[in-house]
Amino acid sequence: MILMSLGEAREYSALVVEPESGRVLYEKYAEELRHPASVTKMMTLYLVFEALERGDLTLNAPLAVSRNAVLRPPSRLGLTPGDTLSVEDAILGLVTRSANDAATVIAENLGGTEVSFAGMMTAKARSLGMRDTVFRNASGLPDADQVTTAWDMYRLGKALINDFPRYYPYFSTPRFYYRGQSFDNHNHLMETYPGMDGIKTGFINSSGFNLVASVRRGGRRIIGVVFGGPSAVRRDSHMREILDDGFSQLNGAPPGYIETKFEKSSASRGQGRLYAELDNEPPQVTFGNAKRFKGASTPSGYQRAATVADSSRYSKPALQLRSRAAVSHRREQRESSRAAHRTAGTVSKASPKSTSTHSGVSAVAGKGRHKAHVPLSVAASKSRTAAASSLSTKTCKGAKGKTGKCLAK
Repeated sequence: MILMSLGEAREYSALVVEPESGRVLYEKYAEELRHPASVTKMMTLYLVFEALERGDLTLNAPLAVSRNAVLRPPSRLGLTPGDTLSVEDAILGLVTRSANDAATVIAENLGGTEVSFAGMMTAKARSLGMRDTVFRNASGLPDADQVTTAWDMYRLGKALINDFPRYYPYFSTPRFYYRGQSFDNHNHLMETYPGMDGIKTGFINSSGFNLVASVRRGGRRIIGVVFGGPSAVRRDSHMREILDDGFSQLNGAPPGYIETKFEKSSASRGQGRLYAELDNEPPQVTFGNAKRFKGASTPSGYQRAATVADSSRYSKPALQLRSRAAVSHRREQRESSRAAHRTAGTVSKASPKSTSTHSGVSAVAGKGRHKAHVPLSVAASKSRTAAASSLSTKTCKGAKGKTGKCLAK
């Protein structure tokens, strides 16, 4: 069992509700705070649909593309500064590609700045009854303060379906063609789960794999929410299971027993920042492999690494925090390595006492200064060679073989 901070957590929560009756068919940790990742774009699109309904926008209206928007981390449409993007292409880019550059284009054109637009998103969330949701950007890229709950995302999904019957079908778009490129919808359950007509996936390291899904069968609709899946495949499998159980209950069956293998014990809102991770399997990124880099340390002393929302190519920084347990383990390894080399140093008087650091450089004992760029393996090898040579010189009084070993004393 590994203790980790909430910032690292891929915490699980789930909810299934029949919106017409409000009947709860499945619920686990549905009121606990979670990072929304790219399901954030549901609210971005809600504000776009509102502007279309008011007549402030048209589907063909051009949206100006700024340099700031172009520099957003993937996923992206590949826009260039000075371009224009039609409102409809921006909608389709968010629904299928989950394009972060398109999300910023929408935010800057509707709100002036993305920060201002995020304020509009949070205000709209409150008006929809989403009391625990705070938005800081339009895309869902990592921000420690951008949080929501499964209940709030259910409310948003329900509002999109009920308030915009004309525009909600965009969420079922399987593929989007833009400037010679084809972008498939990330919600692959629409291909295999009968009746599913939307709506949005999401992934960042601090959230795990998220999904808000809507299914309509036989005139009855249910909405499911899953946060914190360890992989897109396991998230989808769990969503399928709880939706199946939901429809069974609507047909008169009792609630089924559903075992969530990747479930994590959850910390209540406002209660501490630590929780126990029960499943040590790392997230399996199905849309590409993350490229890691060395980023600046946060105030909490953790190291950031690169992972981005719904990305098929990873190249920009996002949030992935190292656990205290891992840091402690590395510290123990360094201390163990230092002790081993101090012992080796007492054997050899021909070489200086040396210690090592976990970063792969050696340091002279007693002075505490690193000899930069000297690999640990090289330093250790030289120490062992010098020690062996010293012992051999002192003890071998007979002939030596080809290998340098004593043949006789």
